[in-house]
Amino acid sequence: MNNKNFRILIVDDETDILEFIGYNLRKENFTVYEAKNGKEAIKTAKNTIPHLILMDVMMPELDGIEACEQIRLIPELKNTLIAFLTARGEDYSQIAGFDAGADDYITKPIKPKVLISRIKALLKRHNSKIDSHENEEIIIEFGNFRIDKEKHLVYKNNSEINLPKKEFSLLLLLVSKTHKVFTREEIFEKIWGNDIIVGDRTIDVHIRKLREKIGDEFIQTVKGVGYKFVS
Repeated sequence: MNNKNFRILIVDDETDILEFIGYNLRKENFTVYEAKNGKEAIKTAKNTIPHLILMDVMMPELDGIEACEQIRLIPELKNTLIAFLTARGEDYSQIAGFDAGADDYITKPIKPKVLISRIKALLKRHNSKIDSHENEEIIIEFGNFRIDKEKHLVYKNNSEINLPKKEFSLLLLLVSKTHKVFTREEIFEKIWGNDIIVGDRTIDVHIRKLREKIGDEFIQTVKGVGYKFVS
């Protein structure tokens, strides 16, 4: 992987953290941009179209969660990865981050070599996803559902359902092969990736929220195995 081809935006209100992370990323030949708050991050992201945004949660002006939500509404940034790098490790904070559309949640402190490894794994998986989806259909229709993959929108009986990024990806996975039972391991690997550590309840929380929005009857639990979508 040629790191020179990747642009990374670091967002943190602490100058020493920006300098420290930026130094280590530049040593690996990444192209690095910096922002000190959420508003500045959105502006810089629009101008540079980074492959990855590494962002703190607690910041002035606009916090990381709100910035992530706004970035996810910008079409030209639809393929940009967002990873939170924060000292807040509580479950509810991680769930809020994923619900906002984050791809990863990394807890500080973290050793530079470990952080670089996580970043490389994210970028590698991201490239694989783009390559594999290039020739896929944009609109998926079945029963009373319509999914617009490009706009990240779901319609049920022509009524729009707004889903955070992870819930949308989870639904896409389940409907890719209706009636197939996806194991918890498969879901973790395909939605979060083997290199990302999330809590045991993460899948359950996302499934529960998805059921609340599209209906309990469509996603069935196969006890001790995983989940399947039935239409």
